Amino acid sequence: MSDQPSAIAATALQEGLAERICEVIESDGLALGDRLNEKRLAERLHVSRSPVRAALDILARRGLVVRRPQRGVELIALPPKRSAKPRAERSGESRKDDLLVRIARERDQGLLGDDFSESELMQRYGVPRQVLRRVLELLADLHMVERKPGYGWRFLTVWNADVRRESYRFRMLIEPAAILEPGFALPAGFAEDMRRRHEANLTEPWTASSSVAFFEMNAAFHEGIAAASGNRFFLEAIRRQNRLRRFGSYNWKHGLERVRANYAEHMAILDKLEAGDQEIAAVLMRRHLEEASRLTPSFAFP
Repeated sequence: MSDQPSAIAATALQEGLAERICEVIESDGLALGDRLNEKRLAERLHVSRSPVRAALDILARRGLVVRRPQRGVELIALPPKRSAKPRAERSGESRKDDLLVRIARERDQGLLGDDFSESELMQRYGVPRQVLRRVLELLADLHMVERKPGYGWRFLTVWNADVRRESYRFRMLIEPAAILEPGFALPAGFAEDMRRRHEANLTEPWTASSSVAFFEMNAAFHEGIAAASGNRFFLEAIRRQNRLRRFGSYNWKHGLERVRANYAEHMAILDKLEAGDQEIAAVLMRRHLEEASRLTPSFAFP
């Protein structure tokens, strides 16, 4: 029997994770024959092991890794060096993110009901089914939508002023508490990865669809710190909070100035955590969430 998995259609989340694993291979300087550990990759990329396993299957189909019985996943070829993406690929990603933002904005404004069909959204947004389906599959991976039995789709989350206020009050309690857990320890490479992603986010030209990458980076930061607590219940709670607030954050209203402030606040928390000062880091986390909770929708995109 072949070690290679059978070809299965990959979701957008799995493809994205496959690319991020390639970045890990390059940044860590891995060599042929090195092992890739699913559990450690899941912790580093702040996801569960199932999508990591699927992403490794994608790399196996590309001939980069192979699963060895009793030995795990072995690197058998190095991925191509990361470089600027072709214009056509960037254009496709931008189109997907633009559609995500439009759906988020209209859902946030109450213009989209709980149930919908692909045909309705194709007509509403003037996009082909292939583009729309990629976006819906991504949202389904993130537990934002689900396919209804038989026909159509439905949204799974509600995000309004009351839910937002309750969410921040809840997070102000549990996120500082996660930092104060006795077994708290940042995963190897987490701080470096977060600094790199934050800096990359700031150096890219800001557009309306930049809010998608900004939120996902922000979500990874908070989930990573919750995971570092060593307490699964903190992590599951923060993952649920991120699912709830994803649409509201994709519909970003607070401008680049708040993005820069968010960067500074995250880096201050990381500095204290790396210095082993959990007490101060917990105080900074609560202050960070308090500042975010006071934001109003009065700011516009730059």
